[in-house]
Amino acid sequence: MATRTFISLENKLAANVPGCPRPTIEQFVRDIAIEVSEKTLTWRYKQPAVTLTAGTYEYAYDMPAGSEVTAVIHAKLSKDGVFADRLLPVTQNDLHDLYPDWPSSDVDKRAQPQYVSQIDPTMFVVAPVPDSGVTYTVDMFLALKPSLSSTGMDETVFNNCENLIIHGVLQHLHSIPDKSWTDYGIAAYHAKQYTYKTALKRAQTNLGVVRGPMTARMRPLE
Repeated sequence: MATRTFISLENKLAANVPGCPRPTIEQFVRDIAIEVSEKTLTWRYKQPAVTLTAGTYEYAYDMPAGSEVTAVIHAKLSKDGVFADRLLPVTQNDLHDLYPDWPSSDVDKRAQPQYVSQIDPTMFVVAPVPDSGVTYTVDMFLALKPSLSSTGMDETVFNNCENLIIHGVLQHLHSIPDKSWTDYGIAAYHAKQYTYKTALKRAQTNLGVVRGPMTARMRPLE
């Protein structure tokens, strides 16, 4: 998976904000890339299968360097290599409502996991706590975002969101007061474009590129 750096947008941004320091441009590109990823969920990633261990309920995500999980799109459970069921994503509060004593150390309460949740951005948990006797594996499709320390992100996703990111960055840079490039009118224009294109990108991400076949059906005359 190729990575494109945030500073690669400098040439396209610098002409609009002459005199803006390079580190400032990079910082705002990173911040907007994170925001776009959170709002549109456009950075999708299939995590390698994770093998569960009996009695262990917490597992680390296996993500590309410089990324964090912003959402679980889909999770499935296999048992001894055969698909068993979908793992339903729930909030931590819902998880405790379902299993008030989770994670229980009682061996008799261990069973096939049915739910997946997240405690922090680097770890996911399953419930009930896995039992022994079979091998459980979890496959996940995740929505990612760049981490705060990252210098770039997936090239394909970045390229696809480039115009959206540019509008978001210019919205903020032109709003910084008392700079040679400050222009609230231009900032307002980019803010409108950013809002519109963010909603459009989220809709496009949800729909995808697959289209169902178009058919025509004759209705009988009444």
